[in-house]
Amino acid sequence: MKTDIFIKAMRKRNNLRFLYGLQEINLEPYYIAKNKSGKKVIYGRLRNTNEIRKFEYDKIANIRVIESFRFSPRIPINSFAV
Repeated sequence: MKTDIFIKAMRKRNNLRFLYGLQEINLEPYYIAKNKSGKKVIYGRLRNTNEIRKFEYDKIANIRVIESFRFSPRIPINSFAV
């Protein structure tokens, strides 16, 4: 389910807002992959920064797609899931 939400947001270039632990994250989603331990992660640029970070799926909750704002990618977007 999370993968479908993330892929749709990547294709439409919509921002995401979600809770990661206790922190609220605003993200421009770029890429879905698996980390070295085999856990699914999403990479993206934190809104209003130049920082690219990864977030583990199992720590993400309350996902909201922000459709009123579209971003222009700073790195190529790859919208497939592993």
